[in-house]
Amino acid sequence: MHTLRHSFATHLLSQGTDLFTLKQLLGHSSIKTTIIYLHLVKQRITEFKSPLDAMYEDQEGQK
Repeated sequence: MHTLRHSFATHLLSQGTDLFTLKQLLGHSSIKTTIIYLHLVKQRITEFKSPLDAMYEDQEGQK
């Protein structure tokens, strides 16, 4: 059961669920408990796209 709960939390974070929503869904009383799941989704940081980058790409496509 613990593995299922852990997988559920990890997948939600990977899909972009914010920590406070995840905290509520898991029933944690402290956000510190929920933050533990962040180390599992490090790839999100490398995939992050700045809104400024998106604007630059849009301008490049219009030229």
